[in-house]
Amino acid sequence: MSSEQRLILPAVGGLYSGLDRFAGPLIRITLGALLLPHGLQKLFGWFGGRGLQANTELFGKLGYNPPWLWANLVVGTEVIGSILLIIGLWTRPAALAIAIFAFNAAIFTHGRGGFFWSSGGSEYSILLFVCALFVLIRGAGGFSVDRAIGREF
Repeated sequence: MSSEQRLILPAVGGLYSGLDRFAGPLIRITLGALLLPHGLQKLFGWFGGRGLQANTELFGKLGYNPPWLWANLVVGTEVIGSILLIIGLWTRPAALAIAIFAFNAAIFTHGRGGFFWSSGGSEYSILLFVCALFVLIRGAGGFSVDRAIGREF
């Protein structure tokens, strides 16, 4: 908490200050943990997914050419990028890849469905994009391999 901040309930200032170091890692780890199952659906067909071959065909139907390249890029971003975020290794490059992926999904894939997620819209992708931008700007933070080795991008 900054010194110029004036809280309506000053008694909670210590709580906010004490929890501040957990905020960045919470966003980073949650973003990775939410995105990873989507990648595993596309890669292995887990969690009710269709697997890599069916997703490659879907990318072709959506107009992405060559579809095998795009399917593998998305799967790699979702699986590898998510794991890197969860452990906090090469955090900024992983967050950049996820931000690009989420931006593309929000505009070109889910943008056709409007805004609301429940209608196939872009709100979930927009949230992923903003969270990835946060991690890209702030870095891994605590509880990360990047912090443990003392090097970040």
